[in-house]
Amino acid sequence: MNRDPKSLIMTLEQAVKWRGKLRAAGLKLVVTNGCFDILHRGHAEYLHRSKAFGDAQLVLINTDASVRALKGPARPVIDEYSRAYMLAALESVDAVVMFSNPQCTAEFRQLQPDIYVKGGDYTLDTLNQEEKTALQEAGADIRFIRFIDGFSTTDIIRKIQSE
Repeated sequence: MNRDPKSLIMTLEQAVKWRGKLRAAGLKLVVTNGCFDILHRGHAEYLHRSKAFGDAQLVLINTDASVRALKGPARPVIDEYSRAYMLAALESVDAVVMFSNPQCTAEFRQLQPDIYVKGGDYTLDTLNQEEKTALQEAGADIRFIRFIDGFSTTDIIRKIQSE
């Protein structure tokens, strides 16, 4: 099947309609979120493993302004559209939506995911409490995936800068 990554980058409104079609077909939606600045093996394996929890996976990514607010003025390294495109090109990703708020609370309320996946550096106690409440109200099953050691965007940037 020839998928055009551009067609998988959606607005929230488009994703909500797509979500409705998935639900009507009895399919489970997995949602995860993050910056996904410099795409690396850790990201690819995380997304591959998280997709296995459901039938379709939507990735919410921080806009450039949101990444700068979280990570500082030198980030992101890769612009938001390019990050979205690279994620959408992965077989394990079925849709990508960009968000600009610090949290995904509104997106979770509108998308009503069946499963929410976050990296193993988080726990139920350390998730943003507003996001956690929105996910629980949606009835989402919250799961955590252990990170692959040795892969982080911050470490990659440090390595590049030291050479």
